[in-house]
Amino acid sequence: MIYLVEHFYSIQGEGRYVGTPSLFFRFGGCNMKCEGFGCIEKAPNGDAVLGCDTVYAVNKEHFAQNWVPIEHEQDLLQVLELYDLPEGVDVVLTGGEPLIYANDAIFVRFLENLIANNHRVTFETNASIDVDFEKFSVYKECVFALSVKLSNSKEPLSKRVRGDVIFNIAQNAKDAFFKFSIDADSINLGLEEELGSILMHSQQTSVYCMPLGGSREEVEANTEPLIEFCKAQGYNFSDRLHIRIWDMNKGV
Repeated sequence: MIYLVEHFYSIQGEGRYVGTPSLFFRFGGCNMKCEGFGCIEKAPNGDAVLGCDTVYAVNKEHFAQNWVPIEHEQDLLQVLELYDLPEGVDVVLTGGEPLIYANDAIFVRFLENLIANNHRVTFETNASIDVDFEKFSVYKECVFALSVKLSNSKEPLSKRVRGDVIFNIAQNAKDAFFKFSIDADSINLGLEEELGSILMHSQQTSVYCMPLGGSREEVEANTEPLIEFCKAQGYNFSDRLHIRIWDMNKGV
């Protein structure tokens, strides 16, 4: 079963297409928890749930009321009719981890319809779940933002860095780029070596580094150290524009 947690029309806040008007589909479910990011969200029952800055799209146990089951691709396509959208607007699929549904027939038909109607489709993925580009050729027409998780996520290395998956996606997708969430502390703890061990799996893929944080205050605290790191390493700095503008608000 596919679960949709939220959808909203906004601007892309990070990565290569920052500032681009985009329709976001946030899907529920993930193969990681990333509790090292230290973001805490209060569940409806009052529990404090630890995880990433979208823990409500990861933890179904505490946030099930937000998870809408999808039984047909039309359930997703009709979302486009809810907004006054320009023709061929960018569509961003995020989560959670949207590629947990990569082999689902409903999900594939949804993608095929988007591509047929000239939408640029971008996946925001942790790049640990493989894609069958030969069986589902629609993925060759999609863009992949490879947000490989670093040690600051506190996920085990063998789970978060899948070199074969990174290579496969980067080689077969229409386009791909790396996108890392980085905090000031990690910069001083061998970050250059850690990134190098990931980038070796697709050396021609461009790199965007974003300040870690689920709030404006956290993002601002990590911004200047990260800019200096990017200048030294030759990486692209990416702001997290949506957080800087709207802080901790959802649906933006």
